[in-house]
Amino acid sequence: MPLTNAVSQTPNLALRQNTLEVKSVPSRWRQCVELSQLLAGIPAHHLAEILSAGRTTNFNRRQTIFYAGEKVQRVMLLTEGSVKITQIDEFGSTVILRLVGPGEVVGDLGGVRQGTHLSGAEARISCKALVWDMATFEALSERFPTLQRNTMRIMAKSLHELETRFCEIATKRVAQRLALELARLLPRVGRKVGDVIEINLSREELAQMTATTLFTVSRQLSVWEEQGIVSLRRLGVVIRNPLSLMNISELK
Repeated sequence: MPLTNAVSQTPNLALRQNTLEVKSVPSRWRQCVELSQLLAGIPAHHLAEILSAGRTTNFNRRQTIFYAGEKVQRVMLLTEGSVKITQIDEFGSTVILRLVGPGEVVGDLGGVRQGTHLSGAEARISCKALVWDMATFEALSERFPTLQRNTMRIMAKSLHELETRFCEIATKRVAQRLALELARLLPRVGRKVGDVIEINLSREELAQMTATTLFTVSRQLSVWEEQGIVSLRRLGVVIRNPLSLMNISELK
């Protein structure tokens, strides 16, 4: 089965879609708006005002965007690139909580009300983001209730994702967790190359996202490569059979 058909027929791999009428939105932001849950359902004539209130900011590869515990001073909507949200334990080990792709908010909006970031953020590659300072974003949220509702929905979804991943770590084997994580990453940071999709993540990063070791991830990916499910790159994984990943994740 062609990869595009496999993805479309797998509910967990469905791409996010904003049904906004965005013809009046500047072309440089149009794709981001179409994908963004933050801006979903906002009438097109309000979008221009919301977007123009922000500013475009560039981040270099591996640049720290903010640290855990740092005061929240701005809201960022990623328009290009990929950002990893991390926490570091008392022994210095890094855990990747999630990856952020274009159209997503960088960071946990739940930290806004508490005044500090609950985790850190680092640009994985060169990134661009639309940034609002906190006072401006709060004023926009008061003027446009849909923006405020979307913020609450993103917070709820983020909490649900963390709960889901905690349950996976507690109840599923490593192969299942790794298969689920790769499936979730396809629409978020996957890059279509011909008939396959490439995820530019190192083995170490995948280990940090699935609560396991670099050795275990490398061994499992090698098994899947022999089975034709994936192909391995030095700093990436090519997904050749996403339905097989879903079948692995659902094994009892």
